[in-house]
Amino acid sequence: MSKALFKSTTVVVTMTMISRVFGFIRDTVTAAMFGTGASFDAFSVAFKIPNFMRRLFAEGSFSQAFVPVLAEYQKQKSSAEVKQFINAMAGTLGITLLAVTIVGVVAAPWVVKLFAPGFATDGARFDLAVTMLRITFPYLMLISLTAFSGAILNTYSRFWVAAFTPVFLNISMIGAAIWLSPKFATPIIALAWGVFIAGVIQFLFQWPFLSKLNLFPRFKINFRDSGVMRVLKLMVPTLFGVSVGQINLLVDTLFASLLVVGSVSWLYYADRLMEFPLGVFGVAISTVILPHLSRHHSTQSQESFSLTLDWALRAVLLIGIPAAVVLAVMAGPLLSTLFQYGKFNEHAVLMTQKSLAAFALGITPFMLVKILASGFYAKQDLRTPVRIGVIAMVANMALNAALIFPFAHAGIALATSLSALINTGCLFYFLRQRGHYQPREGWKLFAARLIAANLILGLWLWWGAGDLTTWMSQHLVWRLTHLSFLLISGVLIYFASLWITGIRLHHLLMPQQRLA
Repeated sequence: MSKALFKSTTVVVTMTMISRVFGFIRDTVTAAMFGTGASFDAFSVAFKIPNFMRRLFAEGSFSQAFVPVLAEYQKQKSSAEVKQFINAMAGTLGITLLAVTIVGVVAAPWVVKLFAPGFATDGARFDLAVTMLRITFPYLMLISLTAFSGAILNTYSRFWVAAFTPVFLNISMIGAAIWLSPKFATPIIALAWGVFIAGVIQFLFQWPFLSKLNLFPRFKINFRDSGVMRVLKLMVPTLFGVSVGQINLLVDTLFASLLVVGSVSWLYYADRLMEFPLGVFGVAISTVILPHLSRHHSTQSQESFSLTLDWALRAVLLIGIPAAVVLAVMAGPLLSTLFQYGKFNEHAVLMTQKSLAAFALGITPFMLVKILASGFYAKQDLRTPVRIGVIAMVANMALNAALIFPFAHAGIALATSLSALINTGCLFYFLRQRGHYQPREGWKLFAARLIAANLILGLWLWWGAGDLTTWMSQHLVWRLTHLSFLLISGVLIYFASLWITGIRLHHLLMPQQRLA
C-alpha cells in the first residue's frame, strides 16, 4: 500500500512541480510588466475572487464530498450505476455553476465592493476591477467542471492528468501578458482574458482521458439522484473545513484593500511563493491519500486508515518544515531574484519580503490542515471540521484586526498563519479524541531528528544569504548563481542531516515499520 502511495505522490509532485515552474515564469513576467501598483491590485482581486470560489467549492467542499462517495460507488456498485451517478452529478453541477456565473457577471460591482471595500474610494481601480472580474468570473464554471473531471481521474488513480492541467493557466497568462497586452488600451486587461482562455483549454484537456475510462459524462440534471443528494448534503458543511485557508486569504485581501496602494499586490506575490511548497507537496499528498482513506473507511480497515494518515503527516513534516525555513530566511533573496525587474522595484521587494516571512510560519500548518481534514471527510465526519473551520475564521478576523495596525500588510499575513496553526491543532486533537488516528511509535525521535536537520539548514541559509541590499544591487546572473548554490546546497545539507540522524527512505515506503 505504501509503495503505491509513494509512487502516486511522486507522480503528482512531478506534474505539479512542472506547473509551478511555469507559474514562476508567469509571475516574473507579470511582475516586470505590471509591477505592484493600482492596476495589478485590481487584477489581483478580479482573479482572486473566482479562483477563491474555485478552491472553496470545486477543489474544497465539492472534491472532499464527491471523492468519498465516488470511491464507495467504485467499490460497491456496478459500472452502470457509477456512470449514472457521474452523469447526474455532471448535469447538476453544471447547471448550478452556470447560474452562479451569470449572477457573478451581472453583480460584479457589488462583488468587488464586498471583497475589496477599500477600492470603492478609488474610482479608476474599482472600475478596472469590475471590468476584469466580468471577464474572469466564467473561469469559475470552467475550472470547477475541470476539477470535477480531475476528481474522477484521481479516484481511478490517473493522478498525473489533473496535476498537469494547471500548466495551461500559466502558459495562457504568459502569452496574454507578452502578446495580447500591447493590443489593449489598458494592457493589464489582457491578463483577465488569459485567465478565461486558460479555463476553456483546461476544461477540454481532460475529456480524452475520461473517454478512455469510459466515464465521459452525459450532462443529466437530477438533483434527486441518491448519490447527488449525498454529495450535496456533504458539501454544505465542508465549505468551512479544508478550504478555511482560502477563506482566510480572501479576508486578507479585504483588509489589504483598506491599506495603501500596493498592499494587495505585495500579499499576492508572497502568497504565490507560499503556494509553491503548499501546492507541490501539501495538495499532492492530500490528493493521493483521500481516495485511499475513503476506501479504508469503506472496508472498515481502521488500522490501514491510521497508518495512511501517519505516513502522510510524516511526509508533510519532512517537506513542510524545511520549506518554511527556506521561505522565512531566504524571503528577500528569493523575491529579488525572481521578481526584481522592470516595474517590480526594490521597495516592492522589501514590502513583499515582510508578508512572505509572515506567511512562511503558516506553510506547515496549511499542509497539515489538508491532511487532517481529509481524515474527517473520508469518514464522512463533517461537523467537527465545520466547527473548527468557523473557529479558525473568527480567529483570523480578530487577529487581522489586531495585527493590521502595528504591522500593516505583514500583520495580515501573520494573522493567516496563526489561524492556520489554530485550525491544525484543533483538527489533530479531535482526530485523536475520536479514535480516527493512532500515532505509530517513534514520533519523539522523529521530531528530534527533524528539529536538528532544520536548525542546521536555517543556520546555513542565514549565513549564506548575507545582506539583502547586496542582492538587490547585483545583476541577474549573480543572483541566479548565488540563489541556486544556496538552495541546492541547502537541500543536500538538509537530507544529509536527516541521514546522519538516522532517517532513511524506506521509512517513508513502509508505514507499518516502526521508525526508530
